[in-house]
Amino acid sequence: MKNRHLLEVIVIYKKFKELQLSTLGMGNMRLPILKTETESHIDKEKAQQIIDYAMANGVNYYDTAYSYHNGESEIFLGEALKKYERESYYIATKFNINSNPDYKAVFKEQLHRLQTDYIDFYLIHALSDNTMQRYIEEGSVDYFIEQKKAGKIKHLGFSTHASINTFEKFLEYTDWDFTQIQLNYFDWLYSHTKEEYDILKKRNLPIIVMEPVRGGRLVSLSEMAEFKLKKAHPDWSMASWAFRWIKRLSSVVVVLSGMSDINQIKENIETFSDELFLTDQEEALLFDACHTFKKEVSVPCTSCRYCCNDCPVEIDIPEYLNIYNKYRTDGRWYAINALKKAESKGKPQDCIACGVCTSLCPQDIDVKSVMKELAELQQ
Repeated sequence: MKNRHLLEVIVIYKKFKELQLSTLGMGNMRLPILKTETESHIDKEKAQQIIDYAMANGVNYYDTAYSYHNGESEIFLGEALKKYERESYYIATKFNINSNPDYKAVFKEQLHRLQTDYIDFYLIHALSDNTMQRYIEEGSVDYFIEQKKAGKIKHLGFSTHASINTFEKFLEYTDWDFTQIQLNYFDWLYSHTKEEYDILKKRNLPIIVMEPVRGGRLVSLSEMAEFKLKKAHPDWSMASWAFRWIKRLSSVVVVLSGMSDINQIKENIETFSDELFLTDQEEALLFDACHTFKKEVSVPCTSCRYCCNDCPVEIDIPEYLNIYNKYRTDGRWYAINALKKAESKGKPQDCIACGVCTSLCPQDIDVKSVMKELAELQQ
């Protein structure tokens, strides 16, 4: 691996079959961006700095997808990694049937974008109750199984936002090499994440973790929740609490983090450069802080943006859900000022309560009710 002389710390590795994977994986869904009045694109210079720092400090797992950054993520990653030896890193990317159902064309384009002859970790993307049958009946899963046999895919898995019933059915379809699930302490307590984890652990199926801090939501907690944790470890960030909790879980191989600035990756690499994880007492404290936090936070948005795809009035829903969450903790005047500054084309008062967004939301958020409440704040 090039630039290894720049090493300050090296992340811990875990065994995955014959491979050694960095326990910290670089997510490429939330890269730094450059905005203009009409559009936004990846800030390639800043993003390259993050990739270079990750490579120099031992991170070897890079996750992207066909649709991330409107298709720019795969292209950028292919360019960013090409100066490194191909055997020094592992690429993970995905096929989402809702983004483009032509799986053969998508796969061919992904190889071209990523400037590679094969994909190390390939995933069926965002399995849901509505897409499972399409993935199977339209032939995409069987096609990717064939690509694995041909050596174009080294390891085949899927990511999921499905119900437990759908999740278990899909697990039975083939001999998957790994799965990617949303796993963090909040969902462990309030969703079916623990049940998913237990199912996978029983099957000895390795886990890649997405949303370890719920799209950044667990990076900053409520004042009282943070007070409880800071009292125990004043020098730990809220993100490091989340990561160190996940490190307790033996079936987890890689934890993905979407890092948008160099300081984030420096902190995360430091957290993943040792094997320190939470004690039972610290876990109990974290769960107590989480219960406190939940009382003050209304909606668990992860900014995945699935809700935005089919909004008929072009509302930037995650932007407004973030404002709503801050409104719940910081008060009405914060929300009024934030609403005035919102960049979304569609506004809360434009919402027609069609419910399409909620049907697409992995967190099942009642978006129309939130939009109604925000609209009323401005009256």
